[in-house]
Amino acid sequence: MSGKNYRNAAAKVARAQEYELAEAIEKVKEITTTKFDATFDVAMKLGVDPRHADQVVRGTVMLPHGTGKTVSVLVVCKENKADEAREAGADFVGFEEYIEKIQGGWTGVDVVVATPDVMGQLGKVARILGPRGLMPNPKSGTVTMDVAKAVKEVKAGKIEFRVDKAGNIHAPVGKVSFDSDKLAGNITSFIKEVVRLKPSAAKGQYLQGITISSTMSPGVKVKKDKFVA
Repeated sequence: MSGKNYRNAAAKVARAQEYELAEAIEKVKEITTTKFDATFDVAMKLGVDPRHADQVVRGTVMLPHGTGKTVSVLVVCKENKADEAREAGADFVGFEEYIEKIQGGWTGVDVVVATPDVMGQLGKVARILGPRGLMPNPKSGTVTMDVAKAVKEVKAGKIEFRVDKAGNIHAPVGKVSFDSDKLAGNITSFIKEVVRLKPSAAKGQYLQGITISSTMSPGVKVKKDKFVA
């Protein structure tokens, strides 16, 4: 979105106003002017201090209507699990050859799934995968012997999220082309899961703000009352 288009879009949004979710979705659709099918994003401001391990919020959620994105998946496993991974729809399947490719700088996938018995070797490339959010993790279901289930869930719309250093958490929840009801369903599922994961160590107001936007659009604030309740 060019500077002029952005300013025109921003002029249609009352920056301080919080909208009901349905109204906010329509507002984002209205102000999106990209020529491609923009991604719909949700950002939440949380009252946590991620410097403390007991206040880190992270998890996964299955978006009921998917993300609208074709997700590419690498399964790192030994030969006894390779056919299972391929049949489930994995785009890349292998073991040592993919560790070597990653060591060479290849990270051309959206998600990496691994079986527990290869995690020792996969640790060699943790410094490459980690910063890109690709390192498999048992908490997100990407370290598992049930590789078929993991692949199918990721392909169907399972996303992973984690709070950043500033206490913000965000995720892609669909495309602007989605029906508004489907966007509302995905957004609600994501927010409810983040609220459910409130750390017991978090004090004060936990859910401090919700903003939705599309790729390159201004943000639109969402009323948080019903989600807090």
